[in-house]
Amino acid sequence: MKIDKWIRATIAATLLMGLIAPLTTQAASKQSIQNESIYDLLVDRYFNKTIENDFEVDAREPSAFAGGDFEGVAEKLDHIQKMGFTMVSLGPVFSTETYDGKRVMDYGQLERHFGTSEELTALIKKAHKNNMSVMIDFPLQNVSAKHVWAKDKDKASWVQSNEDGTISWDLTNEDAQKAIEQAALDFVKKYKVDAVRLTEIEGIDSAFLNSLIESLKKDNEHLSVLSSESSEAKFDATLVSGQEDMYRNIFKNVDLDSKALEEISTENPVIHQIDTINSKRFTANAAEENMFPPTRWKMAMATLLSMPGIPMMTYGSEIAVNGEKPPASHPIMDFKTDEELIEYIGDVQSLRNDSAAFRTGSMEMLYNEAGLMVYERSNDEETWIVAINNTGGTQSFDIPREVVGDNKQLRGLIEGDILRQRDDGNYRLVVDREIAEFYQVTDDKGINKGYLAALVLVYILFMFFIYLVWRKGKQRKLDEKKNIG
Repeated sequence: MKIDKWIRATIAATLLMGLIAPLTTQAASKQSIQNESIYDLLVDRYFNKTIENDFEVDAREPSAFAGGDFEGVAEKLDHIQKMGFTMVSLGPVFSTETYDGKRVMDYGQLERHFGTSEELTALIKKAHKNNMSVMIDFPLQNVSAKHVWAKDKDKASWVQSNEDGTISWDLTNEDAQKAIEQAALDFVKKYKVDAVRLTEIEGIDSAFLNSLIESLKKDNEHLSVLSSESSEAKFDATLVSGQEDMYRNIFKNVDLDSKALEEISTENPVIHQIDTINSKRFTANAAEENMFPPTRWKMAMATLLSMPGIPMMTYGSEIAVNGEKPPASHPIMDFKTDEELIEYIGDVQSLRNDSAAFRTGSMEMLYNEAGLMVYERSNDEETWIVAINNTGGTQSFDIPREVVGDNKQLRGLIEGDILRQRDDGNYRLVVDREIAEFYQVTDDKGINKGYLAALVLVYILFMFFIYLVWRKGKQRKLDEKKNIG
C-alpha cells in the first residue's frame, strides 16, 4: 500500500511538472493590497489550542465563547496557507462582551479568551515568517454599553445609546475623534499588523474616515486600510454595494444570468466576496436550490480568484459551512473533513499567486451568456483565457485569432487539454458542465518534450510497480511452500 501511494504521488508530481514547466512565475511584491487574497475568520470559532484562557467557555451554547484563541490560529496557519491565501483576517480582537468581538469593551485591552499580548505578537510574527499578512477589525460604532469610555464622566457627551442596547460615539465631537484615532494608532504601532478593517462605519462622515486613514498610514505607508461597508472615503479597496447578492444569484444554481459581472469596475481595487462573516452562508443558497454546495463553491471561487480585485473568503467555506445567520453561521471550524474543495481552492489560488496577470492585469470579457463566461486576463508578459461553464451541459466557444494571435496553443491547467489553431484560424474550447478551466496562451512549439519525458517516466514507474507486485507475490508463494514443507 505504501509503495502504491508513493507511485501515485510521483506520477502526479511528474505530470504536474511537465504541464506547468513553461509557466513564468511572477516574483510579485506583496506591498499592494491587490496582491493579497484574504481569509476571514473569527478567533473564537477557529481552533482551541490552550485551555488556559477558557474562561466559562461553553462550546455547546452557540452564542457563548467556544475557546478559539491566538495560539489556535497560529497552529492552523498551514491550513490557510495550503489554500494559498496571503492575508489572514482575525476580526476584532479587543476586550469584548461577545464571542465575535463586535461588542468592544476596551480598545486598549485584548480579549482574554483569545490570549495574551505575547501570543498575538507570536501569531503575527509566525504569519510574517510564512509570508502572510495579518488584518484586524476595528469597530468604530455599536460597541458594548460596558465600554470603559462609557464609564468615564468626562466622556459622557460622546455616548449615544442604540435601540439594541449597544452604544455609539458622537464622532462629530473632536475629543471622541482624537480618542478613536489614538486607540487605533496605538494598536497598529504595538502589533505591527499589515491591514486594518474599519467596521460599523455607517453614518460616519467621510472626512473623519479619511483623516483616520491618513493618520494610520503616516507611520506605515504600506498599511492597508479597508472597510466592511461601501463608503466614499479613500479606503485602499472598494466594497461594491449589492455585489454579494450578485454573486449569490449567479452561482447558487446553473444556467443563471451572469451579465452583472460585466458591470464591476476594474479601475480601482475591488473586494470580491460571495458571503461575509455576518451574512447568510452561500452554502445555504445552494442548498435551497437543491444543488451540491462544494461544486457551487468551486464555480464561485474559480471566478472570484480570477477576476480583477481582491478575493475574500469566510472561514469554513472550504468545507461548505452552512447557516442562515450568526451564531448558526459561526460554527467551530472542523478540520477533519474531506479536502477536495480545499485542494481545489489551493490549486486555483496558486495560479493567481504565481501570475501577475490574474492579480493586476487587464481583463476583457469575450463571451457571457446564460452561465458560460469566457474572459481574457493579460499583461505584457502573459495571457490567459478563463472559461467558467456554470451551466447544466457541455459548452463550446470559438476564440477568434484576433484575440490570441496565430500559431498559439492554449494549455488547460485543470483538465489538462491543449487547444491548437484550427483551419479557420480560431481556437475552439469545449468545457464540461460545472467546470472552470484556465488556459495559458503560449507559442505553439509542436511536441512538448517535457511532457513526453514525463509520460516515459510514468511508464517506467508503472512497470517498476508491476515488477514489485510480481516479486512480492512470488516471494509469498515461496514462503507458503516452505511453511507447508
